Amino acid sequence: MPPPFWSNMAGGSEMNNDHINNQIRRLRFDHGEMTQQQLADKVGVTRQTIIAIEAGKYAPSLPLAFRIARAFDTSVENVFQYQNGKVPFEVPKPAP
Repeated sequence: MPPPFWSNMAGGSEMNNDHINNQIRRLRFDHGEMTQQQLADKVGVTRQTIIAIEAGKYAPSLPLAFRIARAFDTSVENVFQYQNGKVPFEVPKPAP
C-alpha cells in the first residue's frame, strides 16, 4: 500500500522512484560556509532537520523549501531538483 499523499518522508513506497536532490551543502559553502545550525536558525527548524534534508532522508514541506531558498536568496528550483526515475518532460519545439 502506497504512503498517503501527505507523507513527508523522502523515498516513499518500494514502487516509488521519486527522489528530491538538493544543493543545500554547496549553497551553505557558497554563502560564507554557513553552518547547518545557522541555516536551521534562519529558517526556523532544528539542525537535525537540515541534516536529514541535506542527506535526502527527508523531503521538506513546500513552505520550508521556500524559506530555505530565501535564506540563500535564490529560487526553490536552484535548491531542490525533483527526480522520479523517468525521462524529464520536455516541451516540444514548434515546427519551423
